[in-house]
Amino acid sequence: MIKTTNLRKVYRIGTEKIVALDNINLEVEEGTVCCILGTSGSGKSTLLNQLAGLEKPTRGEVVVRGRRISKMTEKELALFRQQSIGFVFQSYNLLPGMTAIENVALPLTFRGMRRRERMLTQVGLGDRKKHNPNEMSGGQQQRVGIARAFVTNPAVVFADEPTGNLDTHTTK
Repeated sequence: MIKTTNLRKVYRIGTEKIVALDNINLEVEEGTVCCILGTSGSGKSTLLNQLAGLEKPTRGEVVVRGRRISKMTEKELALFRQQSIGFVFQSYNLLPGMTAIENVALPLTFRGMRRRERMLTQVGLGDRKKHNPNEMSGGQQQRVGIARAFVTNPAVVFADEPTGNLDTHTTK
């Protein structure tokens, strides 16, 4: 389902070169839940961004569902993500001018599908569907982000610290 070969990501900040990923070889089979553990700054988010096609590698290859996403154009990547990927962002990435239900429904608009309010109910936010992100706590915003990631029933879901702002009961 997911495979990387000699994956490398280097960021340049001024004259400094920061190696975030160096020669990562990884295989994750379909149906597997895989957790990436490491200290802050160890490249976990960078790796997730590579696997989801949100960033291009400096070198190496990323294959998801048999497709070489590391070689796709931005247009091809956007379509692939719409059809196959859900992503729960560490910092929510909700659109501030949209309500919770509009944020959840956003991926559906690209597919011509109607809104799915039940996703918000499933994450315990059915009563907050008309609230904007600035009217919700961090944990509520994270649950909106989780609902948005799952609303299209994607083949792959990437989650970057998805429960960092949730209490223990809600996390479970």
